Amino acid sequence: MAVLGTLLRNRRPHERNHAWNQANLTGPPTLTITSRDFPDNGTLPVKHCGTRVGGQNLSPHLTWSAPPTGTSELLLVVEDIDVPLGSNPAIHCLAAIDETRLASPHELPPGALGKNTPAPGVTLLRSFISRGYYGPEPLKGHGPHRYVFELYALGTPLLDRPDRDALLKTRPRRLLAAVDAPVLARGRITGVSER
Repeated sequence: MAVLGTLLRNRRPHERNHAWNQANLTGPPTLTITSRDFPDNGTLPVKHCGTRVGGQNLSPHLTWSAPPTGTSELLLVVEDIDVPLGSNPAIHCLAAIDETRLASPHELPPGALGKNTPAPGVTLLRSFISRGYYGPEPLKGHGPHRYVFELYALGTPLLDRPDRDALLKTRPRRLLAAVDAPVLARGRITGVSER
C-alpha cells in the first residue's frame, strides 16, 4: 500500500471542491471550534482513527462558540481534503445538530457521532461509507491528510423540509448542494493523520 500512496502523493482534490468553498455554504467565519482531543492543525490521536489503522472510530470531543441569534440547526461536515481518489474530498461524517437537545450547550462529547449511539440532538446523515463517524485511514505513504471538522449555523432547519426522508438517504455531496438555508455563521478545526 505504501507504493500506491507514494505514486499518488501529489494527487489531491481541488480546493474548489471542498465543502467550505461551496457558494451555498458561505457565511461569516465567526464560530470558534476547539477540541480537548487535538489542537487546530494538530495530530488526531489514534483512538479517533479508523479500525484498520488501530483506532476505535471514536469521534473526538468538539466545542464551539455560541451561534448567532436566529440559528435553527447546525450542520457538521467532516471531510478528508487530501484523499487522492476522485475529484472531491471524502466526507467522513455528516450530521445535523439540534442544540436544544444536547446534553451540554455548544458541545459534543467523544463518541457523540457514533453510528449506533449518536448523542441526543444529533441526526446522522450519509457519509461516503454509511452513517456516523469514520476515523482517518489515509493511504500509507501518501503524506499528511487534513480532516476538517466544519460547523455551519443554518437559519432554517435542514431536517424540517418536506423532502426530509429523501434528504436522509441522499449522498453527501448532493445533500450539501441542496442546502438552501442561509448560513449565519461557520467555523472549522483541522486534525491531521498520516501513515
